[in-house]
Amino acid sequence: MRLFDVYSLFDVTPVRAKGTRVWDDQDTEYLDLYGGHAVISVGHCHPKYVAAVTDQLGKIGFYSNSVNNPLQEELAEKIGELSGYPEYSLFLCNSGAEANENALKLASFHTGKERVVAFKGAFHGRTSGAVAVTDNPKIRSPFNSCHKVTFVPMNDIEAVKAELAKGDVAGVIIEGIQGVGGIIIPDDGFMRDLRQVTKEAGVVLILDEVQSGYGRTGKFFAHQWAGIKPDVITMAKGMAGGFPIGGVLISPDFEPVKGMLGTTFGGNHLAMAAAIAVADIIKDENLVANAYEVGEYLKSRLVALANDGYEPLIKEVRGRGLMIGVEFNGPIAELRRKLLFDKHIFTGVSGKDMIRLLAPLVLSKDDVDIFIKALEEVL
Repeated sequence: MRLFDVYSLFDVTPVRAKGTRVWDDQDTEYLDLYGGHAVISVGHCHPKYVAAVTDQLGKIGFYSNSVNNPLQEELAEKIGELSGYPEYSLFLCNSGAEANENALKLASFHTGKERVVAFKGAFHGRTSGAVAVTDNPKIRSPFNSCHKVTFVPMNDIEAVKAELAKGDVAGVIIEGIQGVGGIIIPDDGFMRDLRQVTKEAGVVLILDEVQSGYGRTGKFFAHQWAGIKPDVITMAKGMAGGFPIGGVLISPDFEPVKGMLGTTFGGNHLAMAAAIAVADIIKDENLVANAYEVGEYLKSRLVALANDGYEPLIKEVRGRGLMIGVEFNGPIAELRRKLLFDKHIFTGVSGKDMIRLLAPLVLSKDDVDIFIKALEEVL
């Protein structure tokens, strides 16, 4: 049997990692500025994380949600404290796509309606409902077309109001920052207007913080820069240091009904041990503040590089905290290959022209300096 060939792979085989460094099977060291797609929030193989997961595995690794699991309550309390949403409820699942599926279902249950408004350039996942609100026809199959979704331009409040006025919208879903869409940050004023008009229309506002949340932007959730409180918040990537997990924060306005939501693996003991360790490390090491400080330093170095003779190559630097996009005036495939194979630096991509940086929240200014030197040499 062979693997179903759906990924374009670089010829690199990671075998061990520590902090912001990864080593391959040839013992080559790499600087990780992609964090496994924003997943490695507290750095690779943090000793407290390793100890917590190992200890839990020696006790009980899994049992179903038909019995009590005090670790779930512990995680909920920690997330409530870290996020500033202690009054919200937590539903645990296995991934960001699954979190968004459940958020969309909640909106429909809550309102009795079925149409959803999403935004052009959005990416919310690859499962049926999540991909239906994703603005990419290439990954949406005919089966997914049964969902009623309308896409409107980002930052266009009049377009949103026009859709809400039709009276059949259950929810509006928006990313805290569009990642796959090119590090597109919704205007803070637009986010405040969006909160206002959805509230007035009785429509559920869903904030997808799967990639932009969990401290990455210098606040726990990216939407908190606008000072708003959505009805439902989804999260996943940075929650558990690589252990599969997803979560939905749900406003007290929602009435739970037994059997409304469910999962086999969500909230299992191993996932909880991993997520609790991550939450503790984020708090104890002030990683949200570090993400903002080091992220601002990284952006300033990138802007300075562009202004130092590389402006014809670098079109724009944008982002918040350690969620940064560097848009180039042309395709970046060769640039990214040189960074990986010549300079041994992991980076991500958004489209053909943007390098996407989603480093672990433990990134240091020394790491930034290494990257900037390498990038300048490659340019």
